[in-house]
Amino acid sequence: MENQAVGFVSLENSPEKAVLIGISHPPEVLKWQAEEHLEELEELADTAGAKVLFKFIQDRKQIDPVYAIGSGKVQELKPIIEENTIDLVIFDDELTPGQKRNLERELDCKILDRTGLILQIFAVRAKSAQAKHQVELAQLEYLLPRLTRQWTHLSKQKGGIGTKGPGETQIETDRRLIWRRISTLKQKLKEHSRQRETRTSWRDSITKIALVGYTNAGKSTLMNALCPKANAYSEDRLFATLDTTTRRLHLKQNKQAILSDTVGFIRKLPHNLVESFKSTLEEVREADILLHVVDVSHPSFEEHIRIVDETLDEIGAKNKQTILVLNKIDRLEQNDTFLGLAQKFEGSVLISAARGINLSGLMERLSDLIQADFDERFIRVHVSDYKLISYLHEKTEIISKRYDDEDVEIQFRVPKKIANQIDGVLRQHQVS
Repeated sequence: MENQAVGFVSLENSPEKAVLIGISHPPEVLKWQAEEHLEELEELADTAGAKVLFKFIQDRKQIDPVYAIGSGKVQELKPIIEENTIDLVIFDDELTPGQKRNLERELDCKILDRTGLILQIFAVRAKSAQAKHQVELAQLEYLLPRLTRQWTHLSKQKGGIGTKGPGETQIETDRRLIWRRISTLKQKLKEHSRQRETRTSWRDSITKIALVGYTNAGKSTLMNALCPKANAYSEDRLFATLDTTTRRLHLKQNKQAILSDTVGFIRKLPHNLVESFKSTLEEVREADILLHVVDVSHPSFEEHIRIVDETLDEIGAKNKQTILVLNKIDRLEQNDTFLGLAQKFEGSVLISAARGINLSGLMERLSDLIQADFDERFIRVHVSDYKLISYLHEKTEIISKRYDDEDVEIQFRVPKKIANQIDGVLRQHQVS
């Protein structure tokens, strides 16, 4: 089964001409919200390589079960599509298999919804084997209920009693192939997860920090600013990166942490994509501290904060220690805005990752937060007990060492999350 699902826009050929359609249906979606969502859909379409020629918002009391936008709007679109040789119509809302089929038949062009578009962008942006498997799994789960009528050229032949039409046979064959591939991909992702646990077991004693935020909030730029050798790919586009980048972060007083840049979130993020990417989002769930990066220059940044919080709750990472990082303050025009933001979002840190503004303040906050998560210990050991001394150097932060004849007195800090483990080693040492 190919990774490229049926009906998805190709990002590798010449740009396809597209029409975007949003639906306003109060009180769920107001007109201004539909307009804003359509602007973001245009950014997604641009990321996918499509050229947007027209944008429409259809006002409806409720979504039409047959065409989503109603038969009248469909008839209005027909001449526009024909005269401008439109290749693709993209809907901001998820379409049912029936709606998609009906629209394709009436408009005679490819129909894509927001979910399908996001999945396609992910498919092209994925670089690692794990990310490719995750995206393919989400694509196949999205495609599965949409297989009906894909083979209409075969289903015209009717089957009699005791037989099946070849169209239905083809659909069932395709379903079996997809289910088989889904099963294989899930096994591969479990193996990726086991390998990751083995590779990252050494991180248990180190504070883990994860960058989270809405897509294009500046997480990768901040990663590169905090860790100069990170070389994390950054671009002023939605979903510039999918694969997790992890680097060491050096803080004051010889403290170190592990900093991970993760995939960005977005409104209406497909649920099956969140499910597929849960192994990548392990970095978020296992983090000790989250840096929630926000593009404060975006007019809807407060909604972005809410969406990220909801997604964190969905993956089980909402109640972690979090620093709200209000990024891109260099794009704000009025200085009094800074004061208003600081008052409204108490405890936040205002920065510009691209310009390097107030990164020292963010590092200071991180150091203080990590410092509060450490306990101090003291031990006196013989200088020949090099194994224990080496163990403490590896697992803890040494504050001081003082030699007294053949003994050495060591004062050290230990992360609270492994304090019981360290205390057990020390007790075992004292008994022996």
